[in-house]
Amino acid sequence: MVATVASDVRTLRNFVGGRWVDADGVSTQEIRNPATDEVVARVPLTGAAEVDAAVQAAQAAFPAWRATPPQERARYFFALRQKLEEHKDELARLIVTEMGKTLDDAKGEVQRGIDNVETACGIPSLMMGYGLEDGAARGIDEEVVFQPLGVFAAITPYNFPFMIAFWFLPYAVATGNTFVLKPSELDPGVQQRVFELIEECGFPPGVINLLNGGVDAATGLLDHPLVKGVSFVGSTKVAAAVYARGAANGKRVQASGGAKNAIVVMPDANMDAYLSTMMNSFYGAAGQRCLANSLVLPVGGAHAAARDRIVEAARSIRLGDGLEPGVHLGPVVSAAARDRIVQAIDDGVAEGAEPVLDGRNAHVPERPKGYFVGPTLLDGVTPRMGVYKDEIFGPVVGMTPVADLDEAIALINAAEYGNAASIFTESGGAARKFRYDVETGNIGINVGVAAPVSAFPFSGAKRSFFGTLHPQGRDVVRFYTESKVVITRWTTGDGSPVTGVGR
Repeated sequence: MVATVASDVRTLRNFVGGRWVDADGVSTQEIRNPATDEVVARVPLTGAAEVDAAVQAAQAAFPAWRATPPQERARYFFALRQKLEEHKDELARLIVTEMGKTLDDAKGEVQRGIDNVETACGIPSLMMGYGLEDGAARGIDEEVVFQPLGVFAAITPYNFPFMIAFWFLPYAVATGNTFVLKPSELDPGVQQRVFELIEECGFPPGVINLLNGGVDAATGLLDHPLVKGVSFVGSTKVAAAVYARGAANGKRVQASGGAKNAIVVMPDANMDAYLSTMMNSFYGAAGQRCLANSLVLPVGGAHAAARDRIVEAARSIRLGDGLEPGVHLGPVVSAAARDRIVQAIDDGVAEGAEPVLDGRNAHVPERPKGYFVGPTLLDGVTPRMGVYKDEIFGPVVGMTPVADLDEAIALINAAEYGNAASIFTESGGAARKFRYDVETGNIGINVGVAAPVSAFPFSGAKRSFFGTLHPQGRDVVRFYTESKVVITRWTTGDGSPVTGVGR
């Protein structure tokens, strides 16, 4: 049953050149609360003309912003950090209303975004070059400086509608570039509020721009000749297409794709200490994380104990509206996502997986129209099954018993994805072997969600990442700057080289 659309539902606006702009004459898409199916806003699906206006505004602002000293640029982000801190509970509730994760999860997301703003405040240090006196020859000095390039854009996903934008925006702008953000059309409301706070901080017009839209807006940014680079997070299929299209247009591209992250449970794992972190990695944000662990590889005798403990803990998870206290697992983002996840479970069972815990018929009486899938555990999953290979992006975990650590590592390394993997063990030798041999960008040792903090790159390997420089930290600072080598020689008044000898 489709919910009735209230006549007073707002339509979101773009923020271009320091002004809020209505996207007139374009189609809109409804934004629904996934816990209730109620329409909470409409998002304009802006196209080529709006893309060009946003990019042109950013380009016009670039020369003056590039000439602004780094420490002055950083001061705007000190102000933004304070604004975000003051409004973080409000921002978290907006995330829950449009995306569905629990309020505690959303608060954690907001804090992670704020952490990136804090890191970007150190841009005078992060952007420093290096030099060497007499580096080229006697009397010839050599140095490297890092300079901004122009207009950058980011296309961000629905699962972290606040945080992922801040993997990019603060660093791009603090390094002296100007910026256009296109958030997901499924839950862009939190960025609407963020840009109201950005406006209050007094950034010069055109330095930071917000562009709502779908595929047309994304491809417009990838094709626009003035955009120097694009950052993207989404599925592997789309990430590959974004990377190819952007690179073909001569742009820098960093494109984070999908994942099928595994945890290895050794027989000596301390389940009492680490069960809660495992459960959060499986079912937090309803499994809609690129760092969610959706495979469990129990080694030898760890199989039965791990299965039983996970099922016992999962049965105590309370499903419901993420704004309600005591709820551990909220809805998935859309009715289409729910149907896709249920179909994936159907397919896994048909292929021979055992539904030890089955969330297909989850029901929340207080929210009968919500898009709910309960925690699910499929045992006996084999590498030939779709539920083993494919990213489901929901609260579904497959269990694949293995004989030893070598087999577990071989299975992880054989996968097309390489986002993250974790091991639970009390053995330093096993942990070091895992860290050394596993071919993923992020490694957890007795850590479920191996999410780097803001000073470190959010890594990824194989078909989980397309590019060379990752989001966050020093990697992204280098992505947003060009290294310029300066070689200098001077002479004295009589034409002799200045070497510093005999001073």
